[in-house]
Amino acid sequence: MADSDRKRPSYAVDDQWLRLRVLPTGPVIEHPDWVDVIALTADLNIVLVDQYRHSVRSVRTEFPAGTVDDGEAPLAAIQRELLEETGYASDDWHALGSAPVHPALQTNRIYSFLALNARPVGGQALDEGEVIHAYELPLVEFIAKVEAGAIELPALQLAGLWWLRARLTGRGVPGISIPFP
Repeated sequence: MADSDRKRPSYAVDDQWLRLRVLPTGPVIEHPDWVDVIALTADLNIVLVDQYRHSVRSVRTEFPAGTVDDGEAPLAAIQRELLEETGYASDDWHALGSAPVHPALQTNRIYSFLALNARPVGGQALDEGEVIHAYELPLVEFIAKVEAGAIELPALQLAGLWWLRARLTGRGVPGISIPFP
């Protein structure tokens, strides 16, 4: 059978934000891959963003993050997203890992990175409709707020934070040492 004769998948939703297929085994959401970054300044402040998330009807604190564009490498995507969302850049990048986002429902992966010596290099360049407040917080204070429940990260970002913590206290990241409680 020629490729042109094969039946193309049928989508219940197919737009710029979401592709949803309903299969006999259940729904499948086809998202592009995602990226996020724990960006640390030379003073060991973490670069964070606050933005309104309609699904939970509140402003949320998150790591800078975004979507990988077609043909874009994950590292290039997160470097672009960090600059667009915060105006910060870094020349010292480390991959923390990647994993399927939600393998029961979604097709995409998330790629998590660590950016060291992040620094402001310009202003934000937000997409239409984005309202993002970017700021720094001392990393130790940030960790304490997460542990106390004062900052509630999205689950995937919380996992990235704990992965980083394990690397810093166990295997280490070249050039920095952070005392954790």
